[in-house]
Amino acid sequence: MSSLNAHSSLANREKGAVALSSVLAAVFLTFFKLIVGLVTNSLGILSEAAHSGLDLVAALLTFLAVRLAGRPADRDHPFGHGKIENLSALVETFLLLLTCVWIIYEAIQRLFFRTVEVEATVWSFVVMGLAIVVDVSRSRALYRVARKYNSQALEADALHFSTDVWSSSVVIGGLILVRLADVFPQYRDWLLRADAVAALVVAGIVIWVSLQLGRRTLDALLDRAPEGLEERVRAAIQSVPHVQGCGPVRLRTAGPVTFVEATVRVAPDIPAGMAHEVATRVEEAVATLCSDCDVTVHVEPAAPDDVAGQVRAVAANAGLHVHDVHIHHLEDGYHIHLDLEISGERTLEEAHQEASAFEKALRERVPGLAAVETHIEVTPVVSEGQGEDVTDSYQDLLSRVREIAEGREGVIECHDLRLRRVGDALYLSLHCVCPANMPMEEAHRCAAQVEGLIRREFPFLAHVLVHTEPG
Repeated sequence: MSSLNAHSSLANREKGAVALSSVLAAVFLTFFKLIVGLVTNSLGILSEAAHSGLDLVAALLTFLAVRLAGRPADRDHPFGHGKIENLSALVETFLLLLTCVWIIYEAIQRLFFRTVEVEATVWSFVVMGLAIVVDVSRSRALYRVARKYNSQALEADALHFSTDVWSSSVVIGGLILVRLADVFPQYRDWLLRADAVAALVVAGIVIWVSLQLGRRTLDALLDRAPEGLEERVRAAIQSVPHVQGCGPVRLRTAGPVTFVEATVRVAPDIPAGMAHEVATRVEEAVATLCSDCDVTVHVEPAAPDDVAGQVRAVAANAGLHVHDVHIHHLEDGYHIHLDLEISGERTLEEAHQEASAFEKALRERVPGLAAVETHIEVTPVVSEGQGEDVTDSYQDLLSRVREIAEGREGVIECHDLRLRRVGDALYLSLHCVCPANMPMEEAHRCAAQVEGLIRREFPFLAHVLVHTEPG
């Protein structure tokens, strides 16, 4: 089993376990509150029993949703089954609102149309106090796992239990006021109604929680992007080396998974292997922003602002390489001279057609281009093959090569001359020591001239490499 599958399996087991424990807790609280509420005739406790009953339904929905949402993606559900969690949260919202309608109706009846005696017994306080203890422990456990695995279903369930803490506290306050009716008989009528008032407060809390949950659920079902995430995704992308820009970013959530699709722009002449590496680094950077991300990155060439960048971009689009690019800005516009590398397998006519097509594309791409001249060169060949060192067999040739090199102005010394045979071809390499303060352009010109002199005298050499180093 891969580490990713193992992590998913562990997450599903842990989420399922905490959801099941919430179901058992909701069963206990619902029946305990219902029994005490019926015995004491407390609407506050009965409303809490109804609230816990809805919590039980919500906990069952959450348990089922977590199990179903954990199934892997398939052909019919390429983005997985995570939306089941969001759908269960929407059902919970409607159930909560339906309960609130009943609580408000009963509270208004007791406040204005009929009188119901409430017994604020010790058991009333025991059940509400025990409910607070259970609700606090359950909400903390649910929040912990919800944050760990970014589960909206578990977070909604945790919200239910944390809401019960506040509503239970309100009911206890209402029961205390009922007990005070015996201490302050002049306020008895009002104090006896405190239980119904407490029920209205509970309904108000539940309505508020329901609306918040409903809004978040609809956002997820309608694929609304998580607030602030796009800005953080763009910042993470821009922090990756070689990324020159960030294009469209699309975000959507499905249960605990956040899907990110992003377009990044890189230099037009960047090698394909490096572009793939950039995409991998972007995926890793974005994945750190959320616990469970599915990141898709599209890489495209950036449009360079400078003329040299546009030249490289046109060459890259044509699958060509250029070097020794010289750009001069004259009165009539840009004049560009460059070396264009074309495969040695082409005929002269084919190479000329390829160069002409490149020049045409360059004229269309670069505004203000007055003239472009290309020098066609053969693309350097990467050769591999079994060879042998034959330096000792060509000492006279190497002595003459040393004389040629050291005879060029600017070369202090020539050393490390080696000759290798690969098949019928000879490959020569030598090191030329030049003044340390010599400009690099001059050192390159010196090496090129040494190479030309050697080739002129020994044209049979397949390749000559002149390495310059400071003296």
